[in-house]
Amino acid sequence: MSRILIDLPEAQVQALGALVQIEGRPRAALIRDAIDAYLAQFGPALGASVFGLWKGKKPDGLAYQEELRSEW
Repeated sequence: MSRILIDLPEAQVQALGALVQIEGRPRAALIRDAIDAYLAQFGPALGASVFGLWKGKKPDGLAYQEELRSEW
């Protein structure tokens, strides 16, 4: 596990402290959970799965691929 240093506004530190008291969990665990929730919003964009990523984009994926290969 890596260790990082971040700067937080005092209001966030106080709110985090309140959550620590309510949940009875370490501050680091709450921060890790918050980062996991934030990263989960991006799912495929972070490389977890790229299947269907091109769906609905213009131009069609096959047409785009053929155009690129026509330059060879």
